[in-house]
Amino acid sequence: MASEFQRHKLTSMFHAFDTDRNGYLDQQDFRALADRWKQLPRVAAEPELAARVERVMLGWWDTLYAAADANGDGLVDLDEILAVVDRLPEMRPAVAETSDTVFDAIDENGDGRISREEHRRLVDVWNGQPTDTTGVFELVDLDGDGFLSREEFTELWAQFWISADPADPGNHLCGALAPAADGAAGA
Repeated sequence: MASEFQRHKLTSMFHAFDTDRNGYLDQQDFRALADRWKQLPRVAAEPELAARVERVMLGWWDTLYAAADANGDGLVDLDEILAVVDRLPEMRPAVAETSDTVFDAIDENGDGRISREEHRRLVDVWNGQPTDTTGVFELVDLDGDGFLSREEFTELWAQFWISADPADPGNHLCGALAPAADGAAGA
């Protein structure tokens, strides 16, 4: 059963994925997400990376659909996602497989690290609009060096998807979580 924090985090994630804002997730939402990510400069310039991004986005749909579409209608609503929250830790291998592709898509200059500006673009593309990132990079830059290494990103990415602990910095990887009504979101 989803904690209040998980409910808040997954609701935010759900809204980021529901590109047509119809209250359901379907394959078309994930095609639209892929199109949005393929507009990132490095992805647009590298056809192989664009193909990887599309595979990841459509793979997210396939995984989500298989795990959560309880009524078999081809749509996934927020309640169906919340019903499978206890299975998220089992999905760690699937999450890890996507980390490198997302990192490469965001690492615009290919230097093997994500700068503050590249991170801001991650947050914007995730949310589908410019988003205030004030103070977020400081939360996720685990070693304080001004960049996210691939290793840092992989850990943060896993926390973002799987963590039930509001204190984990990865919960803010794709933007600050505003506090939930009960204050459970932290930061």
